[in-house]
Amino acid sequence: MNNEVSFLSRRTALAAAVSVPGAMLLGAAAANAAPGVSGPAVRGVDMSFTPQLEAAGVTWRHKGRTAPVEKIFHQAGANWMRIRVWVNPPAGYSTLETATELALRAKKTGMKVLLDLHYSDFWADPAHQSTPAAWAGQDLAQLAGTVEQYTRDAVETLSNAGAHVDMVQVGNEITSGMLWPLGRLYDGSADQNWPGFTTLLGAGLAGVRSARVKGPKPRTMVHIDRGGDNGGSRWFFDKVLAAGLDFDVIGQSYYPFWHGTLEDLEHNLTDLATRYGKDIIVVETAYPWTLENGDDLENILDLISELPQAATWPPTPAGQLAYFAALREVFAKVPNGHGLGFMCWEPEWLPGVGWTPGEGNPNDNLTLFDFNGDSLPALAALTPGALKAV
Repeated sequence: MNNEVSFLSRRTALAAAVSVPGAMLLGAAAANAAPGVSGPAVRGVDMSFTPQLEAAGVTWRHKGRTAPVEKIFHQAGANWMRIRVWVNPPAGYSTLETATELALRAKKTGMKVLLDLHYSDFWADPAHQSTPAAWAGQDLAQLAGTVEQYTRDAVETLSNAGAHVDMVQVGNEITSGMLWPLGRLYDGSADQNWPGFTTLLGAGLAGVRSARVKGPKPRTMVHIDRGGDNGGSRWFFDKVLAAGLDFDVIGQSYYPFWHGTLEDLEHNLTDLATRYGKDIIVVETAYPWTLENGDDLENILDLISELPQAATWPPTPAGQLAYFAALREVFAKVPNGHGLGFMCWEPEWLPGVGWTPGEGNPNDNLTLFDFNGDSLPALAALTPGALKAV
């Protein structure tokens, strides 16, 4: 196989907008999960933009009633909150302090917490893994020590505040490494820099294990963006495990418009569960409820041709619900109960807060609320029982 895989950033995948054909119909069988089938164990939301949205005056409503968005999610059935942390981001963005506040809200509501440490000052993904400015100039051993201490401090900070972390994601979409250049994979060297990368990843995992917390030790997750790519997933995790690293949960991103069909996802998760015997969570997923745009910034998805199964799940409120119904069924088929579930990525991110200062929102048609803040039928994706509109 070609190990030099190509990477696509969600912030560079923009295309020209088109309207949705009005004749697309939703099959009745796709609209709901089978009666009596319980939902997956993990039904979560990454709502890291919430503090900024609230500061901008955004509100959310369900059945006509305005409420804090985490309460809407939890009442719908969400049981996990994923929270992003950047080291020294632009003013107002995701810091450890805002993460602590969100984690306290999650615990008060009744949700568990997945702490998503990016180890960067801003967005980290397969195309961007910049070392924080304050950590620049360190050699590999020094940087590994910084990563371990930073991770330990972050977990202990939330625990000491009364917001126990249940799981820690060591890096975000680290398919091409982390903390570049020292942890960059596929750098042209003979060993593709796996030793440098695994040294830093191991330091993060060690930081989680050594944290002194008030409660059970958090589980550890390693997260890549290869939900529909079994060959790429095997290549990555074989290498990580061959380096002697131990972790608890495989995290995947799966967006159908980038990562293939649900059949691709099912094949991949089934193989990974069998091959490694580890639990798996799709910690990022989303599906459009419209191809319209809620602000002045082009959306990352605005062409129906970008949806591999648009005839089955059109970009409509009903089609979005049907997508989540089908997604939930995938986890029930993963062997030995290792398919834990999914987390919706920023389902509350309405127009009003940009992905970077001075910009707009490229994801406003991938939410579980319409542009006015009213909940969509796909909020039912979070229910623990049979999936139906709420």
